[in-house]
Amino acid sequence: MGEEKKGFLVIGHQNPLKHVETKYNECETLFNTWLAKQSLPVEAAIVTVTSALQGAAIGGLTSLPNDVSSSFSPPPPTTSLTLQTKASFQQSQAVAGWPLAQARNLAVTCGVNAGISCVLRRLRGKEDVQSNMAAGFGSGVMFSLVSGIGGSNQAATAITSGVLFALAQGGFFKIREKISMPNPEDVLYNETRSMLTSLGLGHYEKNFKKGLLTDNTLPLLTDRQVATMNALQDARIPPGPRLLILDHIERENEVKKTSGFPYKW
Repeated sequence: MGEEKKGFLVIGHQNPLKHVETKYNECETLFNTWLAKQSLPVEAAIVTVTSALQGAAIGGLTSLPNDVSSSFSPPPPTTSLTLQTKASFQQSQAVAGWPLAQARNLAVTCGVNAGISCVLRRLRGKEDVQSNMAAGFGSGVMFSLVSGIGGSNQAATAITSGVLFALAQGGFFKIREKISMPNPEDVLYNETRSMLTSLGLGHYEKNFKKGLLTDNTLPLLTDRQVATMNALQDARIPPGPRLLILDHIERENEVKKTSGFPYKW
């Protein structure tokens, strides 16, 4: 009885949102793993349909406020509208539109974009700015066609929309790539950073960088004490931390000799 009560209390203290998020991530991982094993036509079809459904849901929800506000505003007097004004009004309605129109536009746009990206990624074996721009161009063309914003000159408008979508998506990809790309300088100090952190001297990493003491120089520091002390002194590392680093290098050098394997910092 006590165990059941204890178990109930533990479950009661769990964060339900965190639990749902964990389960969702697990299901997403399993789904992506299964999808990657499918043939190209099957994967492209599934990705296109799921992305189209997501786009439709987003389009329908975001257009609801516009739908509510437009229901209280009277329609413009069609008798006084010129042909150009009518065309502009129809184009704005096609873009803003009712929930169903907006859902349709985003469903086609998202579905085409995801489908083209999926096919190019499988065929080329990578995802780069060219693939993103091609997917953006295709989705821009389809958005122009289904929304009807082109008017009488749909071909030119479709190409223009495709180019704008391609430039925007390519720019966003380069920004994401720049943000997610690790600093090349930091890669050179992974082992050095590990050593300094273990000694509680992480704030001296900048001294190693200024002295160009990269991970490639760490094996050289294990060869001779004098050279090591001089190199650390030139990097303006105080005597106390220098002694700790030198002692660490000596001890790990002994571990390397006794184990017969090169030491990884």
